[in-house]
Amino acid sequence: MMVRTTRVAGLALAVAALAGCSAPAPQDSAGGWTYVDDRGVEVRSDEVPRRIVAQVSAAGALKDFGVPVTATFGPLVRDDGTTEPEAGGIDPAEVTDVTGPGYGELNLERAAALRPDLLVSGKYAEFDGLWHLTAEQEARVREFVPTAGVEQSGRSLPETITAYKELARSLGSDVDSERIRADQARFDAAAERLRGIGDRMRAQGRSILAVGGTKQEFFVVVPARNPDLDYYVRELGLPIQTPANPDTAGGGYFERLAWENAGAYTGDVLMWDTREASLPPERMKQNPVFAAQESVARDRFAEWDAVAPFSYASYADIMTKLADQLEERSPAG
Repeated sequence: MMVRTTRVAGLALAVAALAGCSAPAPQDSAGGWTYVDDRGVEVRSDEVPRRIVAQVSAAGALKDFGVPVTATFGPLVRDDGTTEPEAGGIDPAEVTDVTGPGYGELNLERAAALRPDLLVSGKYAEFDGLWHLTAEQEARVREFVPTAGVEQSGRSLPETITAYKELARSLGSDVDSERIRADQARFDAAAERLRGIGDRMRAQGRSILAVGGTKQEFFVVVPARNPDLDYYVRELGLPIQTPANPDTAGGGYFERLAWENAGAYTGDVLMWDTREASLPPERMKQNPVFAAQESVARDRFAEWDAVAPFSYASYADIMTKLADQLEERSPAG
């Protein structure tokens, strides 16, 4: 799901090339646990890991696939006391927060005191370290717990979800349970709704623009650099535009614009970045150039949950909400 401050650290849309597909290796003859992650790192343990530390969205995905976590790091609770959407169904009262004082840091003493068996986080190949964990911090973490990275970009949304599903399977979860099959059925149904909406919008010549902003700048998102938006475009046919001049120095996840150029791109519906560090529509409307667009004046906004757990349950809810909003707010005819 931009620069460090846009997908990886608050607003970062850090996306990278596919490093490989997570898959559990066969159990060894001694009955231990072996897993090869998306970095090609082989993780071994005498027993299946039970005390797991995970970045919050990875924790949310594991929970949706039936694997509880002991501790999390990364954005967990917002300033108003509500749970960060990035954490999905994680209950902050049920986990220990081991986030460190700065971005990419853990409270190493607190984490080590939990005697964890495994640390799990997403991975973006264009950035050192795991998501919300710098390479230097990960090196210190590996002194007391093995780490596993799941590639979260450069492949389709279903493939990324499958990577977490297979990790959960290796950790002993029944990922073929009735509940998880029902989650996948809801995911598939929501995808079909979006496909139908995409067909209609394209037939009508309508378009979608994914945007966000900070006080300093306006940005237009590159769909291909985000597994959810890329899936919506390539597989479901949603007409989400691609900006002409992506910020290649920052990974090519978005085009950065000064606010006076916020009208450089227009869309019939604007998907806005819902993360707390990105301005909500009412704040963006304070810019007269942005406010002058017809879609803005008519409040044709749909929410873009740029960071969320990669699970069927999570994205079934997200895509259903998106379908509802697009049906309600995209212009007819």
